[in-house]
Amino acid sequence: MAPTKTVLRALAGETLPTPPIWMMRQAGRYLPEYKATRAQAGDFLSLCYNPELAAEVTLQPIRRYGFDAAILFADILLLPQALGADLWFVTGEGPRLSTIQTQGDFDKLGPVGDIDATLSPIYETIRILRGELPADTTLIGFAGAPWTVATYMIAGRGTPDQGPAHALMQENTPLFEALLARITAGTIEYLAKQIEAGAEVIKIFDSWAGSLKGDAFHKYALEPAREITVALKARYPHIPIIGFPREAGDNYIGFAKATGVDCVALDNSVSADWAVQHVQVDGCVQGNLASRHMVTGGQALVDETRAIVKAFSGGPHIFNLGHGITPDADPDNVQRMIDAVRDK
Repeated sequence: MAPTKTVLRALAGETLPTPPIWMMRQAGRYLPEYKATRAQAGDFLSLCYNPELAAEVTLQPIRRYGFDAAILFADILLLPQALGADLWFVTGEGPRLSTIQTQGDFDKLGPVGDIDATLSPIYETIRILRGELPADTTLIGFAGAPWTVATYMIAGRGTPDQGPAHALMQENTPLFEALLARITAGTIEYLAKQIEAGAEVIKIFDSWAGSLKGDAFHKYALEPAREITVALKARYPHIPIIGFPREAGDNYIGFAKATGVDCVALDNSVSADWAVQHVQVDGCVQGNLASRHMVTGGQALVDETRAIVKAFSGGPHIFNLGHGITPDADPDNVQRMIDAVRDK
């Protein structure tokens, strides 16, 4: 059967008169209702692992804005925790993890087969959402790409240049590749369980792909994305996959064909006109309004939104930001963006 939901139609390669729209981090700190639910949960991880509250914050932007897709509320670092890494969040600073820098550190990780003991609440959140989302709203599941997840596991935190991960890659390549392989295998199983729970689309977030250059990009960003996509497509051929190798630059070119993903999400470091010529020729694209417009608003927001819609109008397109919405965004600007996309 041909899909009827607009997001699924775009992912199947259909060019629609109005692109479907959702927004990365659309359930988050810019919304007052999210802040209230987060306070109720007590802390970020407690919110992620509480299926009723995680479903509630996933639904909040759908109720407020009528987005065409909801994305599961979770975090890319839940998988490392499920593999045995210690994970905690420092208020105002972000995530912290126990580090993987030696063979001994790696040997302390658990097997992929044990991840569901930790991640089962995430699957329950998806089951709740499938019962509560509007009939025309697509449910997106997700995971971090192996390289991006590895950068956090090696450094124990986010870093501006992913330097610790690059150092381990150079100094102990077998250990680095073993870690990437473990994350890749875990990601496949995690996403498979999300699909079985009811996710209709999968997105793979490679937030730090841009720091990989040349052969390293192909080995550690493109190849893991291909491996995950091939494995999931073998089990669930009807489930579309979105790849997001953020700041990949020229490596966006051919990414869809090389990995098998159904859609390439674009950051705002590339122009829509460039992406039409080099990326949309291979299928659906997603993006790519700069998230700063959600803070600054004004006519520039409307003009840039309309320009992106117009540029991508000749092919399949899902409107989104080029990165996640920031906590200082104005919720009214989100509505202005949606109205500009839908030409209201």
